[in-house]
Amino acid sequence: MLTQRYLKAHTLTARTITKARCSAPKLSLHRVFTTREAIPRSLLETNAKNERRAYTSIISPRSAAAIDPSSQHDPTTQPEAHVKCIARARIPTPHGPAFLHLYHNNRDAKEHLAIVMDSAQFSDGPMIAPAIRSASLDSAWEEETTMERLIRGAYTGRLTEEVRTPSTPQSDVSRTIAAVIPPPLVRIHSECYTGETIGSMRCDCGEQLDEAMRQIAQPITISTAPGVSQTIPGRGAVIYLRQEGRGIGLAAKLRAYNLQDMGHDTLSANLMLGHGADERSYEVAAAILGDLGVTEPLNSIANTSQARGIRLLTNNPAKVQAMSAAGINILERVEMVPRSWQCDHDHGHPKPSALHGVRDAAATMIGTGAAHSADLDKYIKAKVEKMGHMLSVPPSAKFIRKPLQRQG
Repeated sequence: MLTQRYLKAHTLTARTITKARCSAPKLSLHRVFTTREAIPRSLLETNAKNERRAYTSIISPRSAAAIDPSSQHDPTTQPEAHVKCIARARIPTPHGPAFLHLYHNNRDAKEHLAIVMDSAQFSDGPMIAPAIRSASLDSAWEEETTMERLIRGAYTGRLTEEVRTPSTPQSDVSRTIAAVIPPPLVRIHSECYTGETIGSMRCDCGEQLDEAMRQIAQPITISTAPGVSQTIPGRGAVIYLRQEGRGIGLAAKLRAYNLQDMGHDTLSANLMLGHGADERSYEVAAAILGDLGVTEPLNSIANTSQARGIRLLTNNPAKVQAMSAAGINILERVEMVPRSWQCDHDHGHPKPSALHGVRDAAATMIGTGAAHSADLDKYIKAKVEKMGHMLSVPPSAKFIRKPLQRQG
């Protein structure tokens, strides 16, 4: 009890000093460290041990201790990315049921996610397209009871009051996919509080997240025999990385917004703040995809034409390059067209009539409507013209400033 009171008092003290540092820029950072040094070493070691618990189950303690925050953006100084799915649960969404996977990793202390949309996970028997499952989730954990496996989501079929079937460790054979099954559709998406939660139209992040889930859930028609076709549910995943503001964090992103209001674009604002144009990394995303069994390194098998791979939803060439460098077999890149362009131009996407009246059937605050704003136009313009995003710009998309409005 005394230890808990001491820790609580220290937490309040540390928070007070941190707040003072934010309001008084001249306060030395050393002052915060000095306060921490006043805590008994035994308490610090206990806290550090608890914080590392998730990582030491994936890698050796020596590797976990070697993680250096100062080298986060230099993959040559970091150990190979390893991930472990520590929890999985069924999440009903407007686009159909999904399984949310929460991952720990040996690169950072963030809880990255995988939103897996795959109806095969509800089946106990064989399916035309095998289930997209986490190998680390299904693996046997030391001294684990059956109930503990069920609680963390290591089960097959549907979990009910009467039916509770724990999963078993996977084998390579279970991941074999028939050639007629298209590769799963995958979106590597970085967290955006403003775009996803409060419906900001400075960016298209909320729209892209919802659109990715919608496209992944679309039924797939396959040919099972000459002249015979069959429709199966869509399958794929959104790998949701906690990399707010292209890796610079929410506070820096808000400061960048103020610079944008002063005439800068999304790229130059980041540079003025001393950040890179894009500080994200994708090694953890690659490790998550490997854990889900949807892809495998090309150098891991003799016949590379038979390697498992993905269709990647992105306009970002840097993301394609980074994922390929991380060993992900990208079989196809699928363009993500802004909904405002889909409504006004023929891109083979839904017309406004198809989106009308379904505002609530969406995964983010922006809904299924198409956002229009001068800020969004400027944002997309910078991504296409300055960051090289591979997006077919319609001739009439002139990025003209106009009053804020939303369709749908």
